[in-house]
Amino acid sequence: MMNINAIIQLSRMKMSNKTINIIDCGLKDYQSVLVMQKKTVKDLQTGAGSDTVFIVEHPPVITLGARSSANKLLEDSETIKNAGIEIVEIRRGGGTTAHNPGQLVIYPIINLKNRSLGVSDFVHLLEKIGIELLAELGVKCETIKSLPGLWTGEKKIASIGVQVKKWITFHGIAINISNDLSIFDLIVPCGLDNVIMTSAEKQLGKKVNMNNAKDILKKILLEKFNCQGLLDSCR
Repeated sequence: MMNINAIIQLSRMKMSNKTINIIDCGLKDYQSVLVMQKKTVKDLQTGAGSDTVFIVEHPPVITLGARSSANKLLEDSETIKNAGIEIVEIRRGGGTTAHNPGQLVIYPIINLKNRSLGVSDFVHLLEKIGIELLAELGVKCETIKSLPGLWTGEKKIASIGVQVKKWITFHGIAINISNDLSIFDLIVPCGLDNVIMTSAEKQLGKKVNMNNAKDILKKILLEKFNCQGLLDSCR
């Protein structure tokens, strides 16, 4: 009979043989990436696909989550649309959030069962990925009990909203790196009143290179998912 150390080592070897596709989409509109997510979810559910992480920056867009009570706009929708900001209703967890260039959005589409993860495990994993990325950039952040996302002091720097279908995840985490924070003046982020949003650039008081942030992120993703990575870009 194998001892416990041998079982753990075998488990690690099996996990390390797994691969994950890391796809850098650059700047791409929200709806197109949502279609890509849904296709990848369907492929995984039928056994035809591979675990995939999409990394993307979006043009200005406000998304409304599944929790209608947390979907709060501070301007009427026509005013927002006339400002060139798209509004999209989706079914991920959480309430209203916003995306724009300079914000790094991470969409892991993975089979939780194959990685022996529960939904809460997955959310905690997203939190750890965000915390480590920001730490590498020089920003200390943390989670706060009963408040979603990542926080630096009393300011929110990242938002998390996920959806799971038959153990396949989609949506993910949005981390403010160097984006224009004024877009958040149009919403109540995640339905939390009086929240002040911040970014890595604002906290550091200096420019942050997005390509460098992406390179750091890709290394963290491979480490946290404990597997080999196949790097690609959107087509």
